[in-house]
Amino acid sequence: MAAAAEDKCGVLHGKYELGRMLGHGTFAKVYHARNLHSGNSVAMKVVGKEKVIKVGMMDQIKREISVMKMVKHPNIVELHEVLASKTKIYFAMELVRGGELFAKISKGRLREELARNYFQQLISAIDFCHSRGVYHRDLKPENLLLDEDGHLKVTDFGLSAFSDHLRQDGMLHTTCGTPAYVAPEVIAKKGYDGAKVDIWSCGVILYVLLAGFLPFQDDNIVAMYRKIYRGDFKCPPWLSSDARKLITKMLDPNPNSRITIAKIMSSSWFKKSVPRSLRKNEDEEFSFSGDKAKEEVETLNAFHIISLSQGFDLSPLFEEKKKTEKEEMRFATTKPASSVISKLEEVAKTSNFSVKKSDSSVRLQGHESGRKGKLGISADIFTMNPSLLVVEVKKASGDTLEYNQFCSKELKPALKDIVWTSPTEHSTPA
Repeated sequence: MAAAAEDKCGVLHGKYELGRMLGHGTFAKVYHARNLHSGNSVAMKVVGKEKVIKVGMMDQIKREISVMKMVKHPNIVELHEVLASKTKIYFAMELVRGGELFAKISKGRLREELARNYFQQLISAIDFCHSRGVYHRDLKPENLLLDEDGHLKVTDFGLSAFSDHLRQDGMLHTTCGTPAYVAPEVIAKKGYDGAKVDIWSCGVILYVLLAGFLPFQDDNIVAMYRKIYRGDFKCPPWLSSDARKLITKMLDPNPNSRITIAKIMSSSWFKKSVPRSLRKNEDEEFSFSGDKAKEEVETLNAFHIISLSQGFDLSPLFEEKKKTEKEEMRFATTKPASSVISKLEEVAKTSNFSVKKSDSSVRLQGHESGRKGKLGISADIFTMNPSLLVVEVKKASGDTLEYNQFCSKELKPALKDIVWTSPTEHSTPA
């Protein structure tokens, strides 16, 4: 039983009735569930806190929640809400009943018209993600679901990244993804463009849809990586000339010359029989109007996402930290990143710290040596949605006690007027 969140009748938070298990992975189980208020069915993904904390995956869980709240699109599985107890996190998600696209492919290659239909929906979803600064980074048929009407739905944003995660060179650097679908520049570990990596994976998916097997195959993973790195593959003879051209441009091992999504969508193969709902001029359907964006912030104000019940220290749901010797703190704000950075610069100026900054991070470096050298503090700014940021402040160097004293006596009071608190809270956090 998940603390007080789930009662003896299998009812979660008095709102969802849990049913049979639909599937499970290493860190999560997925159940059929019914919303007792609306009667609608959902897929309830249940993640054990202790397990993900132990393997250091909590940031990945938080990122997945943040991303799924941002990307509302007909071809992306919708996250309805997130609930939590002391031991578990519950994702109430759109129930997609048609299974994985992988199951369909495992029976053999698809007709070109059907493959094109799925591919058009995939590209529409990924183009939308990229327009929001979100890169999936683990696209494969197992992460593409089909509903009862055969509509494709992208899922599993656990390895996704925001444009905020780019380093100073403008690139992402985390090595991730599934080997057979991963782009050569990710293998090279030299930094990569998240959009171009997703395009490569979409190219592998298109090849698999049309061919019925992978373009880069080898029992030896090192040999397979060599093939990927060289772009060493052959198209089977039954592929049409236009399909071959498109796949070859998508599986270009040079990311600088690899085809863009805009050019994919304007290619003759892609444009053939494009469903009306996917045409570019109807993209407004998927974007937030001002009012819609406001609604999103209001749902987040209760912070069902990560139970942000106080302005400062937003992590009690996820981390059992000791009361002493904390080396990080978090706070939420509706102010722009520039305001956060300005505040931190003011603190640095009055406290004899030097400052290094970028658009989404600030580093404060003390000039005087303490018990364990000079105190260094880093602050990273994460976008939850266009109107809401979470700032994570960490000790980068120096003594933990000195860091905690600095935070409580100087940093928190200075940040007080930009820290967001729920309208339901009547007291100001200390």
